[in-house]
Amino acid sequence: MLLIKIRRVIKVGFINFWRNGWLSLATILVMVITLFVFGSLILGRVLLNATLAQLQDKVDITVYFKTDAKEEEVIAIKDKLAKLNEVQDIIYISADKALSDFKDRHLNNALIAQSLDELAENPLGASLNIKAKDPAQYESISRFLEASAISSIDKINYRQNKVVIDRLSGILKAARTAGFGTTLVLSLIAILVAFNTIRLAIFTSKDEITVMRLVGASSRYIRGPFVVEGVMHGVFAAFITMIIFYPLLLWLGPLAEQFFGGPNLFAYYVSNFFQLFGILILVGAFLGSLSSLIATRRYLKV
Repeated sequence: MLLIKIRRVIKVGFINFWRNGWLSLATILVMVITLFVFGSLILGRVLLNATLAQLQDKVDITVYFKTDAKEEEVIAIKDKLAKLNEVQDIIYISADKALSDFKDRHLNNALIAQSLDELAENPLGASLNIKAKDPAQYESISRFLEASAISSIDKINYRQNKVVIDRLSGILKAARTAGFGTTLVLSLIAILVAFNTIRLAIFTSKDEITVMRLVGASSRYIRGPFVVEGVMHGVFAAFITMIIFYPLLLWLGPLAEQFFGGPNLFAYYVSNFFQLFGILILVGAFLGSLSSLIATRRYLKV
């Protein structure tokens, strides 16, 4: 008996959905926009997090020594740093190696080559390239070096790199906040549109509702079809949104990969298709059912 009632509720919900064709279409379109923004936030977060992780991986601390610093002194500092738990790896670059690398980078620049030849001594000093186990640990390594007050150290470049990472993190946080704010506003609009669609569906079905009341139908049985209709709005919107994402990401994915150096969004979309589709269906069904429940509780006195 219960199964028969559920089937009838679903059947009536489908009938109401198709009978309110244009209203259902308008509701679905608004939900598509909402789900598209929500899905874009998910994909954008994947891309930005990957980009930020790559940049953080490239961040290191380079300690530049004065030209008169002795090699054994630099090696001693290197050994001391290697004992820190935060340090993963240290690369020692001698003054001669630094000069050789500099010449290789400017091999086609005759002016620089001539200027170096005119110098009697090597203008570059030795350096240590320090890699931390975790990006958050660079701060403590930098403080250790600054607190040591080693006279042979010329400069430490961590502060400049930290500014870049902090700015990028700020941009990422602002983008997330703006995205979630936009999604919230669009969700409210979608609920409002779906609410009015269900409200009109209730008014157009008032004769049928009256008959169901007379034969003793329960309130859940009467409200059920309208909730089903709301869920259908969300499911159809999720399906359309996934269709829109396919050609868009097929074109945009390689471009974003080249520009940001992160993952290919189209490849991510394909490999996580069912997970992304499931999330959009859940969000769409939630918005649709919520608006239906609000409308039926307000306008359907059963």
